[in-house]
Amino acid sequence: MPGPLHGLRAIEMVGLGPCPFAAMLLADMGAEVIRIDRKPRPGAANPYPFNGNRFEVLGRGRRSLALDLKQGAAVETVLHLVESADAILEGFRPGVMERLGLGPEVCLARNPKLVYGRVTGWGRSGPLAMAAGHDLNYVALTGLLHGIGSADAPPPPPLNLVGDFGGGGMSLAFGLVCALFEARASGKGQVVDAAMVDGAALLGSLLYGARAQGYWSDRRSANPVDGGAPQYASYACADGKYIAIAALEPEFYARLLALCGIDDPAFRTQDDQATWPQLKARFTDLFRTRTRQAWCELLEGTDACFAPVLDMAEAPLHPHNQARGMFIEVDGVTQPAPTPRFSRTAPEVTAPPAPPGTHSEAILADWGVPADLVRRLREGDSQVK
Repeated sequence: MPGPLHGLRAIEMVGLGPCPFAAMLLADMGAEVIRIDRKPRPGAANPYPFNGNRFEVLGRGRRSLALDLKQGAAVETVLHLVESADAILEGFRPGVMERLGLGPEVCLARNPKLVYGRVTGWGRSGPLAMAAGHDLNYVALTGLLHGIGSADAPPPPPLNLVGDFGGGGMSLAFGLVCALFEARASGKGQVVDAAMVDGAALLGSLLYGARAQGYWSDRRSANPVDGGAPQYASYACADGKYIAIAALEPEFYARLLALCGIDDPAFRTQDDQATWPQLKARFTDLFRTRTRQAWCELLEGTDACFAPVLDMAEAPLHPHNQARGMFIEVDGVTQPAPTPRFSRTAPEVTAPPAPPGTHSEAILADWGVPADLVRRLREGDSQVK
């Protein structure tokens, strides 16, 4: 069976970060997603240096049509594609698509059932809407970055996972699917406005509830899951590698102590925050007595809530990850497999990333672009032959 989104047609306006991530999620699930790439200009710097090579994992599973959107024929081509699309998604600053003549009003006039997905950093309204920013900035504004890291150091960047991909890309993909589901009943499209700052804040819903109830402190390293608790932290081993312990519940903590051969009553004060620094120091000393592999042999697969801290070279080789097929290889590049999984309609990666314009001719034919419009493109676009 094809993926669960088989039959869905979407147009991706190529950009960076959350928009291609959302498009990848749709393509992984079986949607036909075509990328509108910028036509390379002689001597001009590529605004997306990773775009189109086999290492651009976010570009997998799609065909590419390269256009110069400063040409009227190119804009008209996109509008023609919109007529037979279910969705379009873009991640530019507010106003860019409108200036190109491809804003929501124009596109929805051509296709009233279209779902128009947009993702920005600060959102499309508010005093920061037009300001530049990146993942770290967006997460900082939500109150969540303040809670990450140790108490005696500045909050570290949480890679760019929380704002770009969790807050922006997944919110956009979820919003698109929600709006597409609604459009099937109403026959009407709409605009999906996903903001990285909004989505990142939403990821902290549980913590905001816990804080309101008095169970969460604004002090870093003073809470159960922020590294403050000794039973929920990463520790260095004898070989310089690390392990992660997350034995929060009493029964799991008891199992950890039993497997480690600890019967000292001092270790049973894990719920007393006043003892956390001392307990953490003792755990630090304990875990430094063995290598990571030795701790794996003792604790992995038990209810001690244990895992080795793997790097990206090690993770694809771990037996659990291999058993689940968590990583795949596409065109020689190891990368995460599509997720989630389905009992009948299995998602898959259908193709590696394509260089801009690779499928221009085929897309124009498959999507029924009129011959006179194709001729106009050919006259001004060397990517279409």
